[in-house]
Amino acid sequence: MKKIVVFIMCFITFALAACGSAVNDDSKYLVLVNKTHQLPANWEAKITLVVDKDPWGDDVIIEEETLEQFKKLQEALLKEGVDIRLDSVYRSVDDQINLWNYFKEQYGEDYCKQYVAVPGYSEHHTGLAVDVCMMIDGEPDNDNDHMIANRDLFAKVHALMPEYGFILRYHEDKEDVTGYSYEPWHLRYVGSPSVAKEITEKGLTLEEYLGETD
Repeated sequence: MKKIVVFIMCFITFALAACGSAVNDDSKYLVLVNKTHQLPANWEAKITLVVDKDPWGDDVIIEEETLEQFKKLQEALLKEGVDIRLDSVYRSVDDQINLWNYFKEQYGEDYCKQYVAVPGYSEHHTGLAVDVCMMIDGEPDNDNDHMIANRDLFAKVHALMPEYGFILRYHEDKEDVTGYSYEPWHLRYVGSPSVAKEITEKGLTLEEYLGETD
């Protein structure tokens, strides 16, 4: 009898530990990285990165579950006549340094401060942020002005994406909260479809949902 009790206690302890690990693991999908919140230390050890292709045939790196759910969203949108592809996803801090230096050289530091994330403070470091492009007449189009003008197409994207755990990261009227202007192409995976639906239905930014608006 004593052995049975010990076995049951060990099983319960193991089960609770496993559940706790799952909860902690899921919480990574709500990580906040913005102009005031730096990428957490040792972030890459907390995620699994995989490689996919952009429409030009180049490699893109993305968090594993984010890619799985993106593929499902992509398939659902094809049925609506909308073809989205991965454009820019994961960028290392070193990549962001190179990007910052390029834009600084081309347009100056003031431009960088407004439009380019400081290395270490870019959501693209997480692997959970997905910039998409549209396939128009069989060709990929990632021109920002074109995508902003394609409101009807992106309305379909934004309507379906919560079903697969994605939210719109940078709203049209929330620049004072996010620090960035409207980017209809910038999706963010938050893991839970129920969380994504709540954020979307309430018109919240990730900062507002997490109570991090100061």
